[in-house]
Amino acid sequence: MEQAAGCPAVGGSYPQKNAEILSSQYGINLFLAGLLLTFAWAVHAVGISKSHLLSYLITLMLIQLLWMLWYLCRSCTQRRLIRDKDTHAGARWLKCGITLFAVITLILDSFKIGYYIDFSNCLSPTEGIFPVTHAVHTILQVYFLWCHAKDVIQSFKTLERFGVIHSVFTNLLLWTNGVLTESKHQLNEHKERLITLGFGNITIVLDDHAPQCNCTTTTLCSIFSQGIYYLYPFNIEYHILASTMLYVLWKNIGRKVEHHQQNKTPFKFHGITVGMIFGLMVLTSTIAIVVVYLIQIGGSKIKSELALTMFYLHAIFVLALMCTAGIVALLIYRLEDRSLDNSKNPARKLDAELLVGTAAGSWLLSWGSILAIICAQGHPKYTWYNLPYSVLVIIEKYIQNLFIIESIHREQEKVNDDIKTLRIVTISRGSTLSLTPLYKEVYNGTAAPDSGDAPCLFKGSICGRENDGAGVAKEETSQNNSLVMHSASDFSFYSRNSVNNNKRRILKNIAAFLFLCNLSLWIPPAFGCRPEYDNGLEEIVFGFEPWIIVVNLAMPFSIFYRMHSAASLFEVNCKT
Repeated sequence: MEQAAGCPAVGGSYPQKNAEILSSQYGINLFLAGLLLTFAWAVHAVGISKSHLLSYLITLMLIQLLWMLWYLCRSCTQRRLIRDKDTHAGARWLKCGITLFAVITLILDSFKIGYYIDFSNCLSPTEGIFPVTHAVHTILQVYFLWCHAKDVIQSFKTLERFGVIHSVFTNLLLWTNGVLTESKHQLNEHKERLITLGFGNITIVLDDHAPQCNCTTTTLCSIFSQGIYYLYPFNIEYHILASTMLYVLWKNIGRKVEHHQQNKTPFKFHGITVGMIFGLMVLTSTIAIVVVYLIQIGGSKIKSELALTMFYLHAIFVLALMCTAGIVALLIYRLEDRSLDNSKNPARKLDAELLVGTAAGSWLLSWGSILAIICAQGHPKYTWYNLPYSVLVIIEKYIQNLFIIESIHREQEKVNDDIKTLRIVTISRGSTLSLTPLYKEVYNGTAAPDSGDAPCLFKGSICGRENDGAGVAKEETSQNNSLVMHSASDFSFYSRNSVNNNKRRILKNIAAFLFLCNLSLWIPPAFGCRPEYDNGLEEIVFGFEPWIIVVNLAMPFSIFYRMHSAASLFEVNCKT
């Protein structure tokens, strides 16, 4: 009978699994087609223009818009139904982050619209339609994620799988398009700077996609064309963040959710002053380094070498501090005896996979630099600083990944250590004037009710009775013994909580410090401070084109790693 009852459940899982496989294959093919179209435009393939790529992206966005509108309308008609929610997905701080990136993305779209208007005589209409469609897509998608990122879809599951996976790969293609556009701009600036550094043996050919006509308003055109590339890093982060949130939504379709209340983990500034101060110092110095770097790097050979040396020394110092902080945090974890939470959690699993996967981009660049330093015949002085820098990048990510992944898998303490209630007992002439139950007793539900009589001090003790004159001496002895035992127990409990609170305070400060450090290390590559380009040594050893391909493939993952690490560390700080 048990097997017969179980057969339908087993058989019913096959359509869901097939729908998951089919939808994933649909999304991959959708992405590969767009990827090849993007690549064809980038290499100036015959018969492929930018308008073809933009038309494909516009079509994908329109399809996603139709699906989101259908989902929102259906949800509105069924708003009274109780739906399952994944409490781990779509955290409020994550939604606030994607909203901030989306607002800057809308500013980018407005710049693109202004750019199209100024060059409308020689640009394809798709270049004007694309930013308008993208702006509408951004607004509706952010609203959708705010309202439904936690949904566990249990109806129309096959259709919803295709709709969500379409949205995931649409955002990935928009991310790819933004990365390529921004990389081409950085590459052109890099080629111009190579001449300044004296690498005349490298062929300099600018990859120019500028419109072949004059701008109607020169000043505005300059503002729009330059401003666009400073806003692209936020647009890139927006799309990759949206794709990860949508992927978690896709993984949750048809999932059986364990109904248990999740502890709220609000962010508090209290207790993290030290970490915030040191982190803000790193952030401020990094911004100053980036400004000086971008000003000096193209000035002359001497200025460029000084800028590279300054960058490497600053980065080595910051990475060394981060390694030290991560090691201290891991040592504290080794001293604690807390089990890991191994329950099924798609959001947490994706976080861990993204940390390791995107770190591979930085590791690839670092190993390339190490090999170039070892194999190069000539070594300018500033290139030697690249060796400890590359080694520290590898070690720091290794330690930080271990710290973050262990942190998000650790079970939260069931007892709130911030609440410390000690038992205060005052004895006068053998009677209890004031009795406050132990916090442990209150928490475990074993405290005696307040009935006006003095409760028993511990199980098996002799309770005082006013009229029992014969047992007064024995009662006083018993109470004195119990008070001594409870005083020692309370002191031990207080000491243990004090030690745990100190550990928590150190961990929270480390998480806050690493959070700001990761934001600091996100800024240089995102805004054009890329020594992997400007060093020049790797390009001599590996060749200009091969190394540029490696950098362009690895750099987007390296940039995303820093932002994703910052988001994960924010969560760690809230949970600690």
